[in-house]
This record gives sequence, C-alpha cells and structure tokens, in this order.
Amino acid sequence: MKLLRILLCLCLLNAAAKVMADEDNYLSKYFNLKSDPNPISDQHILEFWGYHDAYEPQAQSNTLKLRYYQPVQIDQWRGTMRLDTSYVSAYGPLLPNQSSGNYAAGNTLLTVWGNHPGILKSWDGTLGGRIVFPFGNNGQWAAGPQAGMVFHPAEGSRSPLADFSPLVRYMYGFYSKNGTLASALNQPALARRLELYPTLGFNIAPDTQIRFWDENGVIYNSAGGGWFVPIDAMVTHRINQHFLFAIGASKQVVQTFQQYDWSYYGKLSFNF
Repeated sequence: MKLLRILLCLCLLNAAAKVMADEDNYLSKYFNLKSDPNPISDQHILEFWGYHDAYEPQAQSNTLKLRYYQPVQIDQWRGTMRLDTSYVSAYGPLLPNQSSGNYAAGNTLLTVWGNHPGILKSWDGTLGGRIVFPFGNNGQWAAGPQAGMVFHPAEGSRSPLADFSPLVRYMYGFYSKNGTLASALNQPALARRLELYPTLGFNIAPDTQIRFWDENGVIYNSAGGGWFVPIDAMVTHRINQHFLFAIGASKQVVQTFQQYDWSYYGKLSFNF
C-alpha cells in the first residue's frame, strides 16, 4: 500500500511537470510571458516572520518563524535549500492551560528544489521536495515532492505583472508525534494534502509589489474535509539591495476542512 502511494506521488509530480511545460507554451504564445530557465537565487536570505492566526471558535495562535535560504550547487545541478523553524503560542477559551505568552516549539520544515540541464531539457522548471519535522509535542512527520516554474513578462513588455510562479506540492504524513494522551486524541488524520500556489506578483511602485498566494496557497485534503481556499495578499517593499519588509493577510473563502479563519503576517528579509 505504501509503495502504491509513493508511485501515486511520483505520477502526480510527473503530471504536474507536463502541465507546467504545456503552460509554458501557452503563456509564451498568448500572454507574452517567458519562463525563467534559471530561477535559482545565488544569494543567502535570512527572514524573520511573525503570524497571528484566528480560528473557530475563538481560538488564536501567534507564531514566530525563522526562515533561511541557502544556495546549493552539485556539479551541474543548481538549487536552493530552505529551512523553516518556529515557535508557536496557541490560546483561547477552549485552551485553558495555554496563554499568548507561552511559546512552544513548532514544526521545522526542510525544502530543497532545483534544476539540472540534463533533466527535462525542454522544461525550465524546478523539481524538489519537503520534509516536515514535528519538533513540538504535537504534529506529524510528513514528506512530499514539488514542482514549480517562474514566468516573467518578455523584455520590453509594459505589463504590471512582475512574475507568475505556480507551484504544486503533495504532502504525505506518515507518523504522528504526541506529547500526552490528551493531545493524541486531538491530533488530525495523517496528511494527504495537495498544495497549490498560483503565485502572482504585480509592481505597484519601482520597489513595491503586491503578491497573491505567495505565502498561503490552496489546499486539497484527501484525508478528510476537502478544500481550503484562501484569498492571500502580501505587500513587499525593498529598502535597498540587502533589505526588504512585507506585510500580508489571508482570509478563507472556502473551508470544508479547517485551517484558519483569518491570518495576519509580516516579515523582515535580509539578502547577503
């Protein structure tokens, strides 16, 4: 059964790559967009994030997150490794033993993606994967593949579009981590989750963008519940070549399984 699920994940990744390759031809022909054959950054990026999420009924959480991007090159393969680690404070009337001042370790995510000139030569996208490490008392181990592309307006275009960067990922949970019996009873089913990021960036000033579905994407949870579709927008402003800050918000519009009701977030980003 596990082998079948792994094969399904690989088939999904292959199908996503083929769809994105067809999308490359379509966007080039009709929207004057060109795929970026080398979307991998050579810069190290360190980001500090803060999130405030509101749930039903009346539960809330605050999250502090550290995110780091490390460029990686192995022979002709060029890629990026991203590490996310967090501290989370959940509170509300249904969580009497927790307060907004008490933080616990949250999940840590390791994501790697890149491209190789000898693989899928006619396709300018990236392939990769993510692993979730549940370092807190609650959570689950999960892993899955991803495929993505980056499109920019063709040279000389006056389009306000900065980029179109679709990404698809499938996460497969395989082990729950629980600190107590009480927390085990509240654990969700193991993840069987398709994540879609139809990321769009628009220039609203020379150093300012508004980005949609960059931080929070559309999720289909086949383990129960169905679709979670948010409206997600983030405004970014670059102060100089080494420093950028952003603020954003996300609101669910379709929620047949629960993620959050509202989410507010911001980041400080340093390039070096």
